[in-house]
Amino acid sequence: MVRGKTQMRLIENATSRQVTFSKRRNGLLKKAFELSVLCDAEVALIIFSPRGKLYEFASCSMHHTIERYQKHAKEIQATNPSIEHDHTQHLKLEAASMMKKIEQLEASKGKLLGQGLGTCTIEELQQLERQLERSVNVIRARKMQVYKQQIEQLKEKERALAAENALLYEKVGIETQRESRKEKAAGTPAEISEISDVETDLFIGPPETRNKRHFPK
Repeated sequence: MVRGKTQMRLIENATSRQVTFSKRRNGLLKKAFELSVLCDAEVALIIFSPRGKLYEFASCSMHHTIERYQKHAKEIQATNPSIEHDHTQHLKLEAASMMKKIEQLEASKGKLLGQGLGTCTIEELQQLERQLERSVNVIRARKMQVYKQQIEQLKEKERALAAENALLYEKVGIETQRESRKEKAAGTPAEISEISDVETDLFIGPPETRNKRHFPK
């Protein structure tokens, strides 16, 4: 199957744009590494994501390569001043291009928020609607994922508490059995009182007289 040619223009959908950036960034870093190894070239690569996150690769040292580039640029400028002018013009054009892209992004953001829709055609409105539907689906899927994670965490806490309660019940049961054994071994207070109330009679003299004396308790 022949792949279609990718149009070189800004990807309107934010999710698709991020996915494309991640894939191509990894491919670019890989190519830079391969170039440095296969050709023994000094390569330095600096990438800033749309959100401002830095990604970089340097075959030796990023600082060393930047210093070497600056030194080389100064040498060229000293030998040919017109190159500096060309470089400045290139930077101006690049800055203008970046400003245009920023304006496009701002306009796209405004449309997604429902602003500036008066000049949109039916096709553009339908495209915006599809983008919003995809975004809502992504948000809903993420929300369901978070819900499931929270439910699983609550179930895990419930299992931990149940195990802890079972352990406490077991400990209480063991202590109760120990106290019961101690009471049986020592006798109950009623039995001890009954034993202490037994009278001891001492009979002195012949059997016929049977003088009985009671010793005090």
